[in-house]
Amino acid sequence: MSHTRYSPVRTRLQRSMLMVPASQPKFIPKSLESAADYVCLDLEDSVVPDDKAQARRNAIEGLNTLDWKGRNKTMSVRINGIDTHYMYRDVVDLVEQAGTNIDVLLVPKVGVAADLYMVDAMLTQIEEAMKLERRIGIEALIETALGLANVDTIATSSPRLEAMHFGPADLAASLRARTMVIGGLNEDYPGDQWHFHLARMVNACRAYGLRPIDGPFGDFSDPDAFFAAATRAAALGYDGKWAIHPSQIGACNDVFSPAPEEADKARRILAALDEAAAQGKGAAQLDGKMIDIASARMARNIVNQDDEIKRRNTP
Repeated sequence: MSHTRYSPVRTRLQRSMLMVPASQPKFIPKSLESAADYVCLDLEDSVVPDDKAQARRNAIEGLNTLDWKGRNKTMSVRINGIDTHYMYRDVVDLVEQAGTNIDVLLVPKVGVAADLYMVDAMLTQIEEAMKLERRIGIEALIETALGLANVDTIATSSPRLEAMHFGPADLAASLRARTMVIGGLNEDYPGDQWHFHLARMVNACRAYGLRPIDGPFGDFSDPDAFFAAATRAAALGYDGKWAIHPSQIGACNDVFSPAPEEADKARRILAALDEAAAQGKGAAQLDGKMIDIASARMARNIVNQDDEIKRRNTP
């Protein structure tokens, strides 16, 4: 094991993140009742320019008037990009008026590490001025060729950074990739055309202690394809996925939660290795297969996640 290690920045359950356009205030209280781990109030792509200011006000009101913590929701707001004149007012108004109720800001179209410096600096100044005791986190949306090329330096750009999200729609546009469905597969490609990009980002996240989150799947009328996309991301090591429609939340939670038999086997692996260690052995056998310390590391990940889900679901 290398002497250079990056511990997880922060542990949060993020199996499902429901995206809510803040320009549609009727959807905000409905999201409180959902089963999503995260609720992200969106000020960016789902909001047309003429509605930006009102959407910001809607988000602030929703953050301040609804009991998000009581419903175990992690609250995120996707601000506008730093290349727009909406961004500075997003950060100032949100944090000054609702900072105590915001867990993270999601920064879109991050291309280089310096893009997060501005957001970090603004948060630091506003938090100090407002005497906010709890630091707001940052999450980065990687959705351009530039962002993907710089994903390693972005991963170490800010101590506030907790997660990186994969954005297939804008990435497809940036790459000039031919695809008809946001996050979906092109039948002309022999396999999954997103595999390299997803693998590239998850590696950077795990190397530097961040949570990797898969982005949207646009065709919410095709639950089977959504489930398949989520399953592929989970197999690569992603913690969760966006839900752009409430109907996608259940699949997210199912796919990114250990199955009962998986959690049970992980606990049996740990118990078998503990028993072997007590006998002075570094390896053991379970169900006809050899297990060792690497097996314990994999099993511990599953057990930790299962324990976190159980804690969240306990009244």
